[in-house]
Amino acid sequence: MAPAQGQDCPGNPNALGTSRVLAVESGEYGGFGVMQYPETVPLRDKEVVLTFDDGPLPPYSEQVLDILAAQCVKATYFLVGSMAHAYPATVRRMHATGHTIGTHSQDHPSRFQSLPREKLQHEIDDGIAAVSAALGDPKEVAPFFRVPGLAQSEAIEKELAARSLIVFSSDTVADDWFHRIKASEIVHRAMSRLEARGKGILLLHDIHPATVAALPELLKQLKERGFHIVHVVPAPAAAPVEMAGAPLTLTAAWAERQDDPVWPEVVVTDPATELAVLPAPDTSSFDVGFKPAPRARIMLADGSAGAIPGAAGTQWPDGTAVALPSLEVKLPALRKHDFAVWREERPTASAPTRPRHVQAATHHERERARTVAKPNRYPHKPAIAAAQQMRAPSQKAAAQHARGQSQKSVTPTRKAPTRVDHAYRMERSRHQVACCS
Repeated sequence: MAPAQGQDCPGNPNALGTSRVLAVESGEYGGFGVMQYPETVPLRDKEVVLTFDDGPLPPYSEQVLDILAAQCVKATYFLVGSMAHAYPATVRRMHATGHTIGTHSQDHPSRFQSLPREKLQHEIDDGIAAVSAALGDPKEVAPFFRVPGLAQSEAIEKELAARSLIVFSSDTVADDWFHRIKASEIVHRAMSRLEARGKGILLLHDIHPATVAALPELLKQLKERGFHIVHVVPAPAAAPVEMAGAPLTLTAAWAERQDDPVWPEVVVTDPATELAVLPAPDTSSFDVGFKPAPRARIMLADGSAGAIPGAAGTQWPDGTAVALPSLEVKLPALRKHDFAVWREERPTASAPTRPRHVQAATHHERERARTVAKPNRYPHKPAIAAAQQMRAPSQKAAAQHARGQSQKSVTPTRKAPTRVDHAYRMERSRHQVACCS
């Protein structure tokens, strides 16, 4: 693939362009990117490799492709399998415009290094299979893999090495995945870090609107400050991507169709020499009310119309000749006790309810009610009987109190204790001691 120089970019002679193409052979390097590995891709001073992760995601991935096409810049994409499955048209456009297509796991788990071995294999293999299915050919998928979160572990390195995958880390980042980061800040961080290193792999994301807004200014400053774009591709002799030691197999939808398919041989058995003879149906096989519709014709298997063999002499029952039981049912006359008399219950006049503030009777009211309600328990004690008589209210006051018409205060005025009250209390206490001792 010949690099597209800036002056060769149609419609934009001042474009940044792609200075050269760097082919990497599978198995030659274990990993690239000084953020995780000792070395990076062999770049010259002021050379940059643009990479984009986590896509595709329209419309941002489409806008990134438009910006790169306007500057004739080639990049390397590390696609997530589930995203490629959701937007295969964008994946095919990336490949059709000359960009390198790598993989970035199936679901992009946040803790990739903590996954068990089975889940780790699932993420790697299914991600490659999904991107291959979106492109239609596993040979078009580069053996490039970027670990989600730039995680690193011995199990990850072992699984990737078993599939002859080249691991791409990064040399610098622009922090374009930060929440609410501005486009100008993305450009500032990318340029300042690239100038500090002088060259390297730049990690971006084509799924954020801030990256789309920053990309035109970033490419402009790269050209103004003398940087050049390098396009990394797999070597032509690179081995195809493998999955768990076995070649990648595609689904039936992408399988290559043969011009002359070989169909399995169908073994035809000898037809039966004897035809089964079934008895003609009789009247017990049908409902008593069944009667075939007039002018009914039966279509045979050979397309001809005719009668069923053996059924010509069958006597079909006539539904009109069947005697049906009479539908007239005589019911006995209704009697008086068959009906329930419903009477409307009228609300009875109840005693007026005392107001809430009157219901809380005082100790004196409860004591008077108890004295009035109960007969004299001590008829042989004149002092107690006299005290009860004095404490009991009059009949008129009791009637007014029961009807709720008393105009007196709720809490009566407490009277000073008399000698009779004292005698009553003393006599009651002596009685309690005598009965309980």
